[in-house]
Amino acid sequence: MAGTLPLSLVVITRDAAKELAECLASGAFASDVVVVDAGSRDDTVEIARRSGARVAVEPWRGFGPQKTFAVGMAAHDWVLCLDADERVTPELAQAIGALFRAGAPAQPAWAVARRNRFLGRWLAHGEGYPDWNVRLFDRRRARWTDDPVHEHVVADGTVGRLAGDLLHASAESIEDYVAKQNRYTTLQAQAMHARGERAGLARLALSPLARFARFYVLRLGFLDGTAGFAHIAIGAFASFLKYAKLRALVQGEGKP
Repeated sequence: MAGTLPLSLVVITRDAAKELAECLASGAFASDVVVVDAGSRDDTVEIARRSGARVAVEPWRGFGPQKTFAVGMAAHDWVLCLDADERVTPELAQAIGALFRAGAPAQPAWAVARRNRFLGRWLAHGEGYPDWNVRLFDRRRARWTDDPVHEHVVADGTVGRLAGDLLHASAESIEDYVAKQNRYTTLQAQAMHARGERAGLARLALSPLARFARFYVLRLGFLDGTAGFAHIAIGAFASFLKYAKLRALVQGEGKP
């Protein structure tokens, strides 16, 4: 892989052999590629090396710290951070290329519209699209948070938006998606508890209802059929779980 744009494609992985090659190919415009693997048991590392990536194996630190470590390995200050199951569309690649051909981008970070696939359907509404995420940024002026899950990029200045989609090609079943939400809400509750946060009964009850109303009604999630309903309903339940686990930690009633 030998792109020409002065930016680094940065990907963190673990057991991503099925998705990684397509992910890296979609970012072939980058002149530097970094893959940080957290101890895969499949062929992830070999696939990354065959694709021309520089590879490091690093024990898992949590999502935010792991991505920060990976960004630190980049050869360029401008980085494009992807997950292994994400793909840059040709339209997004064109927008990134145009941005750099015009000179060094003035804004420190750029968000992309991520489109999620769930139960075999590309979602077009609700939480599924457009799911704006900052993925392209100048590491001198923006950085990942240290959150162990649901990490995000904070920038020293305004954030631009790029045309074109970033496809999140998840092939998760409902069982897998619910299990992931259970793991993630445990990590979220633990992080909130460490920061001294609390959750009253009103927040516990109203947060999932507000989330469902926002994405299913206001953002037209109902137009995505069964897949859209399931995606948003599980997300609302995850909101309940997060605060329920936090209350359990605060009250000393057991582990979340």
